[in-house]
Amino acid sequence: MAITAKMVKELREKTGAGMMDCKKALQETDGDMDKAIDFLREKGIAKAAKKADRIAAEGLTHIEVDNNTAALLEVNCETDFVTKNDQFKELLSELGKHLITQQPANVEEALQQKLHGEGDTVETFINSAVAKIGEKITLRRFTIFTKTDNDAFGAYLHMGGRIGVLSVLEGTKDEELGKDIAMHVAAVNPRYISREAVSEEEVNHEREVLKQQALNEGKPEKIVEKMVEGRLGKFFQEICLLEQDFVKDPDQKVKKYVADKGASVKAFVRYEVGEGLEKREENFAEEVMSQIKK
Repeated sequence: MAITAKMVKELREKTGAGMMDCKKALQETDGDMDKAIDFLREKGIAKAAKKADRIAAEGLTHIEVDNNTAALLEVNCETDFVTKNDQFKELLSELGKHLITQQPANVEEALQQKLHGEGDTVETFINSAVAKIGEKITLRRFTIFTKTDNDAFGAYLHMGGRIGVLSVLEGTKDEELGKDIAMHVAAVNPRYISREAVSEEEVNHEREVLKQQALNEGKPEKIVEKMVEGRLGKFFQEICLLEQDFVKDPDQKVKKYVADKGASVKAFVRYEVGEGLEKREENFAEEVMSQIKK
């Protein structure tokens, strides 16, 4: 019988399984809803769906590099214990390879793609891992970078992947330099590459805040503007990579350190596991900084 979108939607609501998995189950059972549910349970997919309402804020980041393409991804699970599981680590590796070769635009597209371009979908692959490992597992986010033969990637994972950073440097093939910049980003957590990348709106907002602070301190209005510009410099230093003191050599800025080696920073991305999902007491950035300075 013909499988309708309404039937797929109903089965998905009952089991929580992925759309393509539901469609396949209905096709295999000739549209019988109860048999389709059993089909998904037998495959371990419905079992995975039962875990869908659990909180998955642990996990790891992973970096996969293949020639001129690299991907940083974050996969979440429920407990830190699972991150030590070889099956979980294999899952990270397979997902990383898939992202590099198939280059989906977003997580939703990635989940519906066939793993490595053939066989089951990525969503089914993850659900199969859930059934084996016994915890909710989600592909939360990823970033894919490409470079030329004359550029370098910098890859750094802290604590085995609790923080992951991927950088792209132009004008150099020095991957160690790229890694140094990635380590700095892990430790200091800048938001932008340079002050030029900060929006005018954000700068103007900060300028107004600093101006009001100075006036509230009782500073004469005639020197307030000069004070604000000076404090804006500190603001840029806090959020812009190139303005910051390099963690491995605090006597010079990142901008000079990179430029002296004939390179420039094209891009970077930093993921910290669980950020935005729940508040953590641990300050991973401070820990990275302390390890680098040892």
